Amino acid sequence: MKRILWFILIGLTLFSLILAACGPKVAKIRVATDATWPPFEYVSEQTKEIEGFDIDLLKAIAEKEGLQIEFINVAFDPLLAGIAQCQYDAAISSITITEERKVGMLFSDPYFEAGQIVTVRKDNTNITGKDSLAGKVVGAQIGTTGSFEVQKISGATLKTYDDIGLAYQDLMNGQIDAVVADNPLALGYVGKNSDKLKTVGKVFTEEEYGIAVCKTKTDLLAKINAGLKAVKEEGLIENLSKKWLSGQ
Repeated sequence: MKRILWFILIGLTLFSLILAACGPKVAKIRVATDATWPPFEYVSEQTKEIEGFDIDLLKAIAEKEGLQIEFINVAFDPLLAGIAQCQYDAAISSITITEERKVGMLFSDPYFEAGQIVTVRKDNTNITGKDSLAGKVVGAQIGTTGSFEVQKISGATLKTYDDIGLAYQDLMNGQIDAVVADNPLALGYVGKNSDKLKTVGKVFTEEEYGIAVCKTKTDLLAKINAGLKAVKEEGLIENLSKKWLSGQ
């Protein structure tokens, strides 16, 4: 009798293993991010891992929806081109939702409001905001809404950077006159370099961040939106703002 029970147990174990092997496998979602944009996405000096507001947000959405995600660190301009060509399944990287971008990619519901602001050296007295950038050399990250806004300013000379940190470094070194970037990012750099930098004027655009998705992956977009709705209702956006933005 014991031998029969033993064989039954072995049979059931083997059967469960076969079912697991034959069952549906969860595909890994390739998510592009430009990890040079603290506090939303950056590589931690301590852990060497990609961290930030956006990273925590998408991990929470993935947990809600049972998604397996893999973050891929890529520069912002190639990121936008890659998601438009469906080289990646999705992208989260402080991406402003615009009508132009909607042509090449899908967007989730908005999850954060931001806007452009001007940063100058602490000792600068002749730049007081966007309207005093004529005749100045202004840095911005290539492909961002900041760079597009500088191009609209008559008389301003745009200098683009692959890494926004290099723009702020050039500003502190006196190689450019100002930087235009999203206000949470700008406040983060000013906070870390308060003896050298300051923001001037008001936030002069109204923008909303969204999660970009390959245009053919409408099912994935639906899951992301469902997960985003759920974590919003739980207060995650407020919690992430306290965690990542409260010191700015």
